[in-house]
Amino acid sequence: MSTTALRRPVVARTNAELWSALEATRTRGGQVALVPTMGALHAGHAALVAEARARVATEGAVVVSIFVNPLQFGPGEDLDRYPRTFEADLELCAEQGADVVFAPSVDEVYPGGKPQVTVEPGPLGSILEGATRPGHYRGVLTVVAKLFGLVRPGLAVFGEKDYQQLVLIRRMVEDLCMEIDVVGASTVRESGGLALSSRNKYLDPSQHELAQALSQALSAGAAAGRSGADAVLRAARERLDSAAGVDLDYLELTSPDLTEPSVHGEARLLVAARVGATRLIDNVAVHLETGGGGR
Repeated sequence: MSTTALRRPVVARTNAELWSALEATRTRGGQVALVPTMGALHAGHAALVAEARARVATEGAVVVSIFVNPLQFGPGEDLDRYPRTFEADLELCAEQGADVVFAPSVDEVYPGGKPQVTVEPGPLGSILEGATRPGHYRGVLTVVAKLFGLVRPGLAVFGEKDYQQLVLIRRMVEDLCMEIDVVGASTVRESGGLALSSRNKYLDPSQHELAQALSQALSAGAAAGRSGADAVLRAARERLDSAAGVDLDYLELTSPDLTEPSVHGEARLLVAARVGATRLIDNVAVHLETGGGGR
């Protein structure tokens, strides 16, 4: 690995420190890429940083934000116990060639306390995750909009694992004319298929094995796409029904923009379930080839 790749990124705790760290890049006209995270970084995040690095090359700068956003956690959710591994996160950012780690305090992001003006996610924010976690996407879009305003990136990279989040951020950028290229990076998976997530750390070994039923169900559903939408949902549900201990929240087939799927063409299969006390989400692209009905 090159010396450049191992260079420790600048840690910026305030907006002034962030702008100072990016001054040289902006002066020479380089592009700034942002990878928003809540920390507890893993190989999935590493892939996002690597994608950002490749897109801006050496002339640009990659900023990784690490901020556990209280606005997107509801009552009884895991805000206080969300994993925080800052030193390990810095090492991962260095390995992937990040230039700046922006790690602001809550007061830096929300200097007046809870903001009076927030970003309303619209109807797509009230389905799927939004139905289970009211207010979640209002918190997500608000903090992403704040980070966009603070960092002023030309592009931002998000993972497809949080697919609804990706769709909503693209919608926000388009509707509010933010002129930021939102890049979706493919989900990174363990060898058994489980999508990498910071919350996987909550799973004990038996739960970890059981959680693989989610990706197996998605794979079964995607393979049934040639037989239509009903077959996709049937195949996925059969796999989940056979996994005792997986408490299903939802299993939905939608269009790529989360509306009703067409009879033919591209679709998205999304799942959320609890394994023990841990709530996991996943999704996969599906190609529908023959008839079969909607969700």
